[in-house]
Amino acid sequence: MTGGACKLSRENRGDLLARALRPSRVKRGAPCRFLNSRYYSNGREMFFFRQTNKKPNADEYLCEESTVSAVTRQEQMSEPDSVKRLMAGTEIVVASLLRHGVSTIFAYPGAVTMPLHQTLTHYRDKIRVLLPRHEQGGGFAAQGYARATGKLGVCMATSGPGATNLITSIADAKLDSVPMLIITGQVTTSTIGYDGFQETPMTEICRCITKHHYLVTRIEDLARTMDEAIFVATTGRPGPVLVDLPKDVLVSQCYPNFEEPRNLPGYHGQAPSASEEQLDALIAAVTDSRRPVLFAGGGIVAAQCEPELRKFVETTHVPVTTSLPAMAAFDRDHELALGMLGMHGTVTANRAVHHCDLLLAFGVRFSDRVTGKLSEFAKGARVIHVDIDPSEIDKVRHVNLGIVADLKDTLTRLNEKMRGLAFDSHDSWLAEIDVWQQKYPLTWNQESPYILPEMAVHELWQATREKNVIIATGVGQHQMWTAQFYHFSRPRTWISSCGLGTMGFGLPAAMGVKIARPDALVIDVDGDGSLQMNIQELATCHTENIPVKVMLLNNQHLGMVMQWEDRFHGANRGNTYLGCVSDPEAFGKGDGVSPAHRYPDYPGIARCYGWSARSVTKKEELRDAIDEMINTDGPFLLEVNVPYREHVLPMTPPGGTIDNVILK
Repeated sequence: MTGGACKLSRENRGDLLARALRPSRVKRGAPCRFLNSRYYSNGREMFFFRQTNKKPNADEYLCEESTVSAVTRQEQMSEPDSVKRLMAGTEIVVASLLRHGVSTIFAYPGAVTMPLHQTLTHYRDKIRVLLPRHEQGGGFAAQGYARATGKLGVCMATSGPGATNLITSIADAKLDSVPMLIITGQVTTSTIGYDGFQETPMTEICRCITKHHYLVTRIEDLARTMDEAIFVATTGRPGPVLVDLPKDVLVSQCYPNFEEPRNLPGYHGQAPSASEEQLDALIAAVTDSRRPVLFAGGGIVAAQCEPELRKFVETTHVPVTTSLPAMAAFDRDHELALGMLGMHGTVTANRAVHHCDLLLAFGVRFSDRVTGKLSEFAKGARVIHVDIDPSEIDKVRHVNLGIVADLKDTLTRLNEKMRGLAFDSHDSWLAEIDVWQQKYPLTWNQESPYILPEMAVHELWQATREKNVIIATGVGQHQMWTAQFYHFSRPRTWISSCGLGTMGFGLPAAMGVKIARPDALVIDVDGDGSLQMNIQELATCHTENIPVKVMLLNNQHLGMVMQWEDRFHGANRGNTYLGCVSDPEAFGKGDGVSPAHRYPDYPGIARCYGWSARSVTKKEELRDAIDEMINTDGPFLLEVNVPYREHVLPMTPPGGTIDNVILK
């Protein structure tokens, strides 16, 4: 704290401010703008005012010139005994992260966040900071870390374009309920609103795509804000929380109070428990049902209650279908597993929900990709919806009983209540389902001379099913084929962008998974269109020693969009071919298998980034190539060249029903 002080009344602040500060800094009568009750700015520097102690009730203020926030002696003495040291904002941020057990950050530096990166260099033994090659890659890596562990994922970027490059990953985390802390730099508080260099209003931009968001303008609030942000992100229904930090807050100093109570009116972070009457009603509904189905969603994964779910299912003999986010929440090879529900779900799962008389919806949001034509979805069924988020109850599908509660607690109590009870084995219902299973299996043309993508995923599953493996994907056809033909059996082994459907997710997410789970074999099953969205992260994997594997299903097209062109637009190509515009494939006139020349050379690109790589086209070489990918030390890219006219089937058209399903 520097400079002089003067008595300042509310009537003459602007004039007296000029006399209170050095003439070289502010001329007499210089215009100042009011920021809040504690700060003034002349457009270049921030000035801090505090009420004097001489006359507590007097309308007088002490003005002190400062480029950092001043702290009164009284405020210093009020800190707990455990806090003795004057700390910069950057130190408070790092200390807050350490207090919450954060050990990994994905961060791209810039002018505003440089002081924070400098502080982090002093904590290399406690926090690993990984440098992605694009902020979006860092955001998805933080997601991968969180999705694989259930812990908080943390990413950081500087102000302006660095911060806005995180927006897609933030929106993705919001839709899939991923606990994530996003730290962004911001211009100094005195220049906010003046459209200065690299200023973007991140809290306004992210208002609808975060669970909560903060712009910290007082360093005294920083410790409490960091605690609140992490608490909000990781409790209740998890989600992304943004903390936007102006540079002057990062470099200012204060005596932080890490024990300051949270200021979150109306938010307690704990879901109410289901009442005994609600649990009894649910059990009674199962007992009365003749054709029940349990629909498990991403809430099962978030609540980490997969064992409780399995016990409930095996007690009640209720068959289970899952949403895309919950693919690994229930063993795909279990005798009561129906597979995925929805547009590209199994015919069996969709028929079972269409004909059921009771639908237990646990931790779902009834996405349009699941329901199809909403008025026909489970039309004849009673619906019981259990979710931690009250806003989901009756939001999309009207329910007969809505229970706002934590799923783990609910299933634990249900299992306890059902101990010793006998439930109908539903033999006739399960027999009907078995007929559908036999009639409508997920399969592919095994007589094809080419490597079909379904076969590639199936072979990958066969090669890794006994291993400690985690599968990530990009978004597109390859994602759906992986959901269909890779049989997941363990929680948190399926990492995919489900709600937002973000291309470019797979590689950086796999990167974050491998950092979180170094013991696991981590494989990104990707498509050529999706991989190129964040292909620069090949460099991060090499330089940071992250040995992920990529199995690239290369069909030279934006496959899912191309499939819709084929099905609904007469195969008219509208910029879905990824090769040269002069090729016949650009106009839908190719042979349906491969262009004459594939572009680009993905194995060559991978090798330039320091990866091992291989390309395979012949069926008889596939398994050997997969084994080579698995067994090679370090990152490895396996390009599997597949025919581009292969479609993901079955497919229920948008807004359709099981009666409209496309099978061939």
